[in-house]
Amino acid sequence: MAELLAVGVFVLAIALIATERLHRTVVALTGGAFVILIGLIEQEPAIAAVDWAVLGLLAGMMILVWGAQQTGIFTWLAVAVGRASGGRPAMLVLGLTGSTALLSAFLDNVTTVLLVVPVTLVLADTLDIDAAPLVVAEVIASNIGGAATLIGDPPNIIIGSAANLGFVDFLVHVGPPAVLGYAAAMTWLYVRHGRQLVPEKERLEALASLDPTAGLGPRRDVVIVLACTGLTILGFFVHGLFHLEPATVAMSGAALFLLVGRPDVETALEGIEWTTLFFFGGLFVMVGALEANGTLERVAEALRDVTGGNRTAEVLGIAWTAAIASGLVDNIPFTAAMVPVVRDLSAEGSDVTWWSLSLGACYGGNLTLIGASANLVAAGALNRANRPLSFVSFMKYGIPATMISMAIGSLWLLLLLAVE
Repeated sequence: MAELLAVGVFVLAIALIATERLHRTVVALTGGAFVILIGLIEQEPAIAAVDWAVLGLLAGMMILVWGAQQTGIFTWLAVAVGRASGGRPAMLVLGLTGSTALLSAFLDNVTTVLLVVPVTLVLADTLDIDAAPLVVAEVIASNIGGAATLIGDPPNIIIGSAANLGFVDFLVHVGPPAVLGYAAAMTWLYVRHGRQLVPEKERLEALASLDPTAGLGPRRDVVIVLACTGLTILGFFVHGLFHLEPATVAMSGAALFLLVGRPDVETALEGIEWTTLFFFGGLFVMVGALEANGTLERVAEALRDVTGGNRTAEVLGIAWTAAIASGLVDNIPFTAAMVPVVRDLSAEGSDVTWWSLSLGACYGGNLTLIGASANLVAAGALNRANRPLSFVSFMKYGIPATMISMAIGSLWLLLLLAVE
């Protein structure tokens, strides 16, 4: 009975999150409190179920991103890329999506989309072209680019903490297919939709008149935030040598920025997305209830039975199940629920199963409009600009891009299995 109740609470929470009838943080906190109050998980195990390393990593990076936002660096980058393209569709797609994918490898996807999309709308208006293909291409690039590193996408942060995998581990094992997947997906998008991005010649002069430096802050602030962010990223590369957790690196970088940059501390802390952190907290407690009642162990056993213990079937099955499921529900709660399952399946010390979960969850976020939070953020921005993006319209872009990137990811996983 307890197991069924734990499953029911989690499924109901996922449904409410997917339909957006209530704010997802409210749903997660209510679900977390409920499973504790009715005894599905005791208070101490519930606290232990919260992955504090994930929360620390997110909080530290949010402070650094807030600092960079204040200097106008991201707007400068987007406008500079737009001008450098000269209005040529291929260069515009490559520049905007390439910079988005690169930023998403080091920043939260939602933050990246929030920064890039408004400038993209300005560029589209300047060139008098359809903004929707560009914005959707940026979202797809963001989700694929975020899959390349430990800190690029929340599912990877959850996986890295659970499996004790570092920044370089992700870069080496899921970075290459992300690069190839990005190139293939963007090529398809350009071939399919590039003709919608051809501007009239007279519009090119308006593009050339945009000044990328107009929104930049004081040079001192720019240098300080870039230096602190650069040192933090360097720390992610070498954290294993000093036996430091990624969360420690991120929080140290944030502390250095607050110390040297001297921003108003209360204002800087407002840059932390507290709703996201509390969402994770409630989510971890609900998943802890599933684990405490044996649900996730049963899922692992069922998956092992279905695949007959075949490693290739397990790895590809997890990848494609994650991709499809992440397209139907937000990839964050799905990943959190799957971590104990994959941990059980990876008991022999292999990391390939973890990489299959990572690739599936991140790439699957492109499948539908509700697959990743960044998708909804972009759709909201388009709606506010009177360029509505429907669920079906998004799938026309997202399904082919997901299939292309997942095909490349599957081949990569087979390669990893071959050299395991």
